[in-house]
Amino acid sequence: MTEERFYELTAYERKLNADGIKIIAGLDEAGRGPLAGPVAAGCVIFPSSGPFPHADDSKKLSPRRRDQLYDEITACALGWGVGLAGSEEIDGVNILQATYLAMRRAVEAAVADAAEKAPSAGAPEIILVDHVRVPDLIIEQLPVTHGDALSVTIGAASIVAKVTRDRIMEEYDAIYPGYGFAAHKGYGTAAHYAAIRELGISPIHRKTFLKTLH
Repeated sequence: MTEERFYELTAYERKLNADGIKIIAGLDEAGRGPLAGPVAAGCVIFPSSGPFPHADDSKKLSPRRRDQLYDEITACALGWGVGLAGSEEIDGVNILQATYLAMRRAVEAAVADAAEKAPSAGAPEIILVDHVRVPDLIIEQLPVTHGDALSVTIGAASIVAKVTRDRIMEEYDAIYPGYGFAAHKGYGTAAHYAAIRELGISPIHRKTFLKTLH
């Protein structure tokens, strides 16, 4: 990443810093679209002055680079956390509400982690969120459309969410062999649909996403 690109990615953080906001959280999700597995949300908390990892939109990065950044992010964050909502919750309340649920869980985990690691820092003063405004969060939110490509804090959250979810799907590949979860991570590839037709719907599939197949 060039220094120019990194400067662009810290624009929101620098503006908030100039406004006197010192503790910033980033929040993003991964896995709203797949046919199987949980939706995951990541939340990271940084001081407004950094240090920030060179985190960009997780979709732009190779798996190896995401893994490297995951380690950097979790090492330098004041606090971080992941929230999950599983396939049964997704089927029960719909994917949007399940995503909000995962996001609230991620914020709770990150705030708890920060309170343990850096109790003198205090709670986040604002949460930068990718695109949406999450209901029932008491911390002020600033939605940023395409935020994972515009804010280093949201980008870091997206990496934490993506890496965590990918690792979960790789574990599921061993539990439910034959579906190819390690390769496609639950997304609706041709190979995945073919496996469902051959093997049936697994316990981690989102049945509401597969109404035409059962």
